[in-house]
Amino acid sequence: MNFKLNRRGFLASSSALIVGGLPGMSWAQELPPLEERLPENPLVVTPHERPGQQGGTWNMALVGGGSLSMLFRYQAYDPLLRWNADWSAAEPNVAESYEINEDSTVYTFKLRKGHKWSDGEPFTTEDVRFWFEDVFQDPDAGLTGEEHWYANGELATLEIVDDVTFRVVFPSPNGFFATKMAESNIDQLVRCPSHYLKQFHIKYNDKANELAVERGFESWIALFQREHGLNEDNVHFQNSNRPTLNPWMFTSAPGEDTERAIAVRNPYYFKVDTEGTQLPYFDSINYQMVSDPEVLLLKTLQGEIDVENVYVNTPANKPVLFDEQESGDYHFYTLKETAANVMVFQLNLNHTDAVKNALFNTREFREAMSIAVDRQALIDAVFVGQGSPAQPSIREGDPLYNERLAKQHTEYDPDRANEILDGIVPDKDGEGYRLMSDGRRLSIIFEIDQVRTTFLDMFELALPMFRDIGIDAQIRTMDRSLWEERVRNGREFDATAHQFGANGGIAAMIDPRYFVPFNNNSIYAPGWALYFSNPDNAAAIEPPEEIKVQQQLLRDLLATGDPTRQNEIMSRILENAADLFLVFGVSLPPDGYGVVRNNVVNMLDEMPNSFVWPTPMPIGTEQLFKE
Repeated sequence: MNFKLNRRGFLASSSALIVGGLPGMSWAQELPPLEERLPENPLVVTPHERPGQQGGTWNMALVGGGSLSMLFRYQAYDPLLRWNADWSAAEPNVAESYEINEDSTVYTFKLRKGHKWSDGEPFTTEDVRFWFEDVFQDPDAGLTGEEHWYANGELATLEIVDDVTFRVVFPSPNGFFATKMAESNIDQLVRCPSHYLKQFHIKYNDKANELAVERGFESWIALFQREHGLNEDNVHFQNSNRPTLNPWMFTSAPGEDTERAIAVRNPYYFKVDTEGTQLPYFDSINYQMVSDPEVLLLKTLQGEIDVENVYVNTPANKPVLFDEQESGDYHFYTLKETAANVMVFQLNLNHTDAVKNALFNTREFREAMSIAVDRQALIDAVFVGQGSPAQPSIREGDPLYNERLAKQHTEYDPDRANEILDGIVPDKDGEGYRLMSDGRRLSIIFEIDQVRTTFLDMFELALPMFRDIGIDAQIRTMDRSLWEERVRNGREFDATAHQFGANGGIAAMIDPRYFVPFNNNSIYAPGWALYFSNPDNAAAIEPPEEIKVQQQLLRDLLATGDPTRQNEIMSRILENAADLFLVFGVSLPPDGYGVVRNNVVNMLDEMPNSFVWPTPMPIGTEQLFKE
């Protein structure tokens, strides 16, 4: 459609001075008129309650140095296609439109003519080409993953049609490509401003090595990886110089200041409301950097946090948060839980310790550990009795529900667990702990992100249960950034616990992490997961045949766009997952809650809770404002 600005939109949005620092621009530099900052066809957002006005600060917090992936939930989710507010479809976002051919082999995307980066430079298909050729496919860029760009192990080709049109062509059907492009932290091609990043790449700047040395790096490779930041979330967000397409941009990025991070409105943001006012409404976001969830809880109770749905919204905290609603001037909203379990125990099936690796890969061993857990005790103590014992699985009532997968080995039976282990690791030391085949005590250290307080509460009860069957179970807590390094990106840990995944519908098909090891969210088998996407990688581990079967089924699933066929294949994956029993959990999660200040407008009363649908940003956080 052709968009025409009305008078109110122009007056509300075309301030003569920039509201905050932009890369290469001074704090007091004049901006072009609004019509020159917007694309020809901006995305028109219909506010949930009513149109608002620009201004004000969104007060938030980040817990620990490794929680920066939370920024996808608040300010950094603007992919090519975007989930709608109820998670029923992926809709055009940065892309103005897209088309898919009949057999899901050709995807044609059209960008918005006149779309600009936050520094005013054009966003075009040159940025897409640069990402595809010089970041994604350049081994020096250091990227891993992005398996949705492959079909049956073969990489798609990119065809640039013109400045705003490009095609992605697959050698065989890839039915979920468009859906995957809407996931959180997937759409890297809209996060690579080529005009900025080319200065750090040796292909475009023959003095890139000298530039790197000037900035304290060994070579252009290290500096380029640091500047694009796509290898790690905590690196990507620690850069206030790189332009963005998001509604807010950092003027003081996390890590550049230890106490807070500040993001200000992107004056070239491509969305407007129904009255023509450019979004976002909030002038800025102020993130306080807090040390732990207890500090965040106190700040929430005191009304210092405008929106919060991570870390403090635990069952244990709900009574005190409920009681202080009036004094804190906030209220609750409902989070429809989509995670596959409240906590998933994950033994490292690709352990570098050969003895532990063999033991952990014994299904009966995992079964024994599972039935040693009194799940109802954990549910009663940590979740106030809300929930029922279940493995990571699909919720009951969903067409994909598999009762065996959900319920097997959830009974509390320590006698049976001991009986199983007596047949696997019968010898014990003087303290009653079992000995492995090489005579070492059977110790399992669960390495946990310390901000997951419900995990810590559950482990307080679960560790003695494991010890009662002769396993020296321990817990090691750490900052999220160290957990990411040691666990998500390492192989030398014994075990961990995590959450997420998905418990139904199309979300489970695109994130079957506990049923098929396929990406770095399948923490229990990092080598097998890498084999799925990049079998030639030196760190990839060829899995056993039954895992290869699962991975091939997933490839078949991802290749088809036929919903009936998708359900058939996914049902087979789930049935096989019940046979494999790769991980074990506690309970399917009950609905959760978030906290929002009473003066925040356009916040929905109910929404999904997920990282794939990065709660709450798909509701349109750019339309939030204060009375």
